[in-house]
Amino acid sequence: RYGSDCCWHLVADIRIKLMSEVNVEKSDGWAQVILNRPERKNAINGPLGLELRDAFEALSVDDEVRVILFRGAEGSFCSGLDLKSFNETPEPEWVGDFQQIWRGAHRAIFNCKKPVVGALERFAINGGAALAIACDLLVVGRESFIQVGEAQIGMAAPYNLAWLSLRHPESIIARVALIGDRIYGEEMKSFGLAHFCCDDSQVLIEAKNLVAKLAAYPEHGLNRIKTVMRDAQGLGADDWFDRFTSADPVKERTKPSRVD
Repeated sequence: RYGSDCCWHLVADIRIKLMSEVNVEKSDGWAQVILNRPERKNAINGPLGLELRDAFEALSVDDEVRVILFRGAEGSFCSGLDLKSFNETPEPEWVGDFQQIWRGAHRAIFNCKKPVVGALERFAINGGAALAIACDLLVVGRESFIQVGEAQIGMAAPYNLAWLSLRHPESIIARVALIGDRIYGEEMKSFGLAHFCCDDSQVLIEAKNLVAKLAAYPEHGLNRIKTVMRDAQGLGADDWFDRFTSADPVKERTKPSRVD
């Protein structure tokens, strides 16, 4: 652990920005955003949300970066909300601001000018599922799964619904969000949730290969395509997310039992 101060280290040809909850590693034409809470299965808390926002905002305007690889540390993507951290005593200062923090993280991903490739290892649950679905392209393992389980506990899944609605037809949204069970790699690919499915041990390798391939494309082409994709939506990030969060019964809670 490195504390809250950011610093840059040179390791071979990779520059690593070390933070407490999210790491950013830059290589030749691409960067990795790594959820860095492996002791909590990369679960979500306020500091992680803030650092995730900062990472995507910085990389979006970084001329050295053409593509972003998004993953979790130590072989897991994200287990969802870290309920333990929300219920610490004394209450963390960020708890009351968490809804705004989490919106900021999703806004930064939505507004990112660079293609985002996700490497889904093991699982992406609830809030973690929203981050996986937010990726433009997703590489998954055969035994990896995604789960949008809020319906099973009587809650909305606003950011999952927002990203699903941005990318998929209602039939897929219903399958993912209404049933709320685990959806494994091959099924994710058949639904169009994943771009590529492979052996679990190869997920990160395949994702890096894809990112390196895209990063070698001529400059600016990917940015132009990503810009057109977003402009075609006709709404800004907050207008889009407001469509889904306005009906979320958990929105006003300071200590949600689960959110995405």
